[in-house]
Amino acid sequence: MRTGRACNRSIELGLLWLGVACSGCRGEKPPETSVGGAETSADDGIPIDDAGEPGVEGDETANDPDDGIPPMVRIDVQAPTEDSGTNPGDCVDGGGGSSNGNTFSIIWIANSAEGTVSKIDTRTATELARYRTGPDAADPSRTSVNLVGDVAVANRSGSVTKIASAIERCIDRDGDGEITTSQGPTGILAWGEDECVLWHHETDFTTDTTDNQGGPRAIAWDARGDDGNPCLSRPNVWFGWRNQPLAQVLVRRLDGATGETLDEIVVDEWQSVWNHGTYGGAADKDGGFWGLGTLGTLIYIDPVTLDVSRWDNPVTHTMYGLALDAQGTPWLAGYSGNLWKFDLDTHTFIDMGDTAGGPTVLRGLMIDAEGTAWIAGNSPCALVRFDTQTEELVDNAIALPGCSEPVGISIDVEGMVWVVDRGASMAYKVDPETYEVTTVEGLVRPYTYSDMTGAGLALVVNPPVG
Repeated sequence: MRTGRACNRSIELGLLWLGVACSGCRGEKPPETSVGGAETSADDGIPIDDAGEPGVEGDETANDPDDGIPPMVRIDVQAPTEDSGTNPGDCVDGGGGSSNGNTFSIIWIANSAEGTVSKIDTRTATELARYRTGPDAADPSRTSVNLVGDVAVANRSGSVTKIASAIERCIDRDGDGEITTSQGPTGILAWGEDECVLWHHETDFTTDTTDNQGGPRAIAWDARGDDGNPCLSRPNVWFGWRNQPLAQVLVRRLDGATGETLDEIVVDEWQSVWNHGTYGGAADKDGGFWGLGTLGTLIYIDPVTLDVSRWDNPVTHTMYGLALDAQGTPWLAGYSGNLWKFDLDTHTFIDMGDTAGGPTVLRGLMIDAEGTAWIAGNSPCALVRFDTQTEELVDNAIALPGCSEPVGISIDVEGMVWVVDRGASMAYKVDPETYEVTTVEGLVRPYTYSDMTGAGLALVVNPPVG
């Protein structure tokens, strides 16, 4: 079902601050509410935390490290173009790149409890900046990075925010010749003040409970390329959420340059374990969207016709993470403990088994250029390694010192494996050969297990040759 160009209440921040408004939009959302402690899903008794995610109990009080001194960077400001961040010169170091020079040296990790996202240099394991992702309690989780390095953050409270990776793509909105933006984890600016935040899109999502169970989670940039070159593209971004209280999922495709709604697709009779919508998501080389439900439902939306294909796993197994390999094959990490492959020819779910004595809970995963699936494991916490080409388990428990609750996985420009640990409030950088570990601390209950560097998208758009 296509509903066309539905009007979103907040379009591009730059347009809003210039006084351009959207007409015919819905009213304001009700105030956000929060709840402490953990709940238990009526479906299977699996504990879920206060943000509506499975995991540890309790929460931390969101802090505000803003020191009151707005850090600024002086640059020669140029007027932003309509397709800001998508010309060939932007396909350089800074988080994304073209097929001729992929350089995914930035990882974006959401600090859910703080309502911010951290921009971290993967080479030095240093946090470069931290941004608010929305007004009030935005509750960010998934991040998706396009092929020029800009990030789209899905806020579980009901919105998506785009942030520029390179200072040249930020917008000097007040015309003072300077870009006012964060310069580190303690330089968080108030919402609306950071000129590297490009747009904010509201869904009019409303919660029927005291949390954000059905709010936006799965999010994925596509890589529309002109003449086969993603650097000449104007990529769009897909994301989905549950239309509470209905058993219905809404998936929107947004214009990546403006944040405006291009298309909206409705999927009825949705099933899930924790009352979420699409939990994980990824875009294929054609720009289509794969979305995963926690009860095993897998959907694919054709980027041209918007037709929805749907498959329900016949085996009762709680699903969690989704990633595509270089051939575009979906791999699914099971919260119930098994790894799955979805065969594109037979349209069947293939059980790859458990971890043979390793973690009994599998969460986020990502596949590298060598065909290795790296999986975040819980109970006990560890990193799991699986060869998708030989379909063999390589290592069932790579140690993560001080780990508590590994949630997400990503790959950086050097092939290093990144693990986001919500319980430990840190991220691990793991050498895939030696398993040597470097940590980034100071995060605030980080919860991200999507394509945090853009390497996942680049893998399917520009697969390895030979």
